Parts: sequence; C-alpha cells; structure tokens
Amino acid sequence: MLDLEKVKNALRIKADGFDDEILDLISSAEADLGIAGVEIPEGFDALVSTAIITYVKMSFGLPEDYDRLKKAYDEQKAQLSNATGYTSWEVSNV
Repeated sequence: MLDLEKVKNALRIKADGFDDEILDLISSAEADLGIAGVEIPEGFDALVSTAIITYVKMSFGLPEDYDRLKKAYDEQKAQLSNATGYTSWEVSNV
C-alpha cells in the first residue's frame, strides 16, 4: 500500500482524523487499477503513485475540480493499463 503520509502530504492534511478514510481510498485506487489490469509494482514507482494520489484527491471530500481530477485519473489509468511493464496481459503474435 502506498505510504499514508505521502498521500496526506499531497492532500495538505496533517491531522490524523481522516486516516481511515484515506487508507480506504488508497485501497480503492489500487483495486480500481487492478481491475484495469495494472499490476502495482513493489515499491510504487512515480507513475503508479501519481495515479493513486490523483484518485484519492478526486474521491476525498467534495473537490471543486472533480471533473479535472477524474479526467486526469482516467488518462493515467489508461496509460498504465496499456504500458509495457505495468500489466500481465499476454502479447499475441496473431
């Protein structure tokens, strides 16, 4: 799981009162990426971390820029699901 403190810093949150909600959103982001065929690498590289943080920003509270964040997350997810090294899809020579 992506480091909670890293996500809280991205959200500009210092208090611990939202930790459970943020952890749930991190798990949801990882599951959503998994559904799209993205394999989360050990150690979370920058591309995966950015996608997860974007998902959390989009889903936490009522962001004024939800539409922009949703579009950004969908693009990040699509790029990861089509990138070599982020999926386990078999390549066919047909």
